[in-house]
Amino acid sequence: MEGMELQKIEGRLSGLTTSNEEGGEAPKKSKQGGWITFPFIIGTMMGLSLVAGGWASNLIVYLITEYNVKSITATKISNIVLGCYSLFPVVGAIIADSFLGSFPVVAIFSFVSLLGMIMFTLSTTIHSLRPARCVIGSSMCEAPSNVQYAVLYMTLGLASLGLGGTRFTIASLGAEQFDKTKDQGIFFNWYFFTLYIANLISFSVIVYIEDNVGWGLGFGICAIANVIGLALFLLGKPFYRQVKPKGSPFTSLARVMVAAIRKRKILGTFGSQDYYFGTTGVLKMEAGASTKSLRFLNRAALITEGDKQLDGSYTRIMDAMYH
Repeated sequence: MEGMELQKIEGRLSGLTTSNEEGGEAPKKSKQGGWITFPFIIGTMMGLSLVAGGWASNLIVYLITEYNVKSITATKISNIVLGCYSLFPVVGAIIADSFLGSFPVVAIFSFVSLLGMIMFTLSTTIHSLRPARCVIGSSMCEAPSNVQYAVLYMTLGLASLGLGGTRFTIASLGAEQFDKTKDQGIFFNWYFFTLYIANLISFSVIVYIEDNVGWGLGFGICAIANVIGLALFLLGKPFYRQVKPKGSPFTSLARVMVAAIRKRKILGTFGSQDYYFGTTGVLKMEAGASTKSLRFLNRAALITEGDKQLDGSYTRIMDAMYH
């Protein structure tokens, strides 16, 4: 499982090294980035992972004992939450790569995670936010009210967003600090080591505190860990190398689809001279022909009268398909 996650992360970051290798140019040295950022990122990762393990690993017990939810219902809610925070990293990655960049995404979702932990703590200390305690399995247990359910779902939503939006985006930010593939590999080794150590602590120590001392103290420790992690992350801002987002790839895909549909009725036999390969010409195939797979999409690159302007240049839509 973790191996698949590592492949996903490395796939997003492959452009950091391959572009330099193909172009034969040495990466430009920057005053920012490097190993000076390592303690800030790893420290943040430790804090946020403690938070995630502290509430997610003991969620079913929390729902049964604090909200009088039946075990089957609690398991269903836990599975939905698991699916959500497994999907949210994709959303975080898209936002980071296309719009904001890794640093703002990690900072924002770390704060969202903190809000979730504050609500977890309040829900265990303010009696009106949860039903009255009773003997587990008793038919006399009071079910949560609609307001209490709303608070619970809002809490779970914030905590899931915070977990999903930070866990793997912070790994991408960490790898962006290094130019050499070897250094990136070392960082990922420490990243997963920190993740497992944090899980070990949260699954044992924090869960023990929640079950035997009190939920308020357990969630309070998680909230403090979240504050420390967020503060440590923000302190490292002057040292981070922040890679600018390159725009959404889905926009270019949508343009290709629309252009292909618009030119679907054009008939004839076409050669490489009839296709537009971008202003740089880098995308032009060596064989000088269009691709044979998904031929329908080749029509998007066909040059028509409407694609060429009076000065000989091509419309912005044609250029935008290659950016």
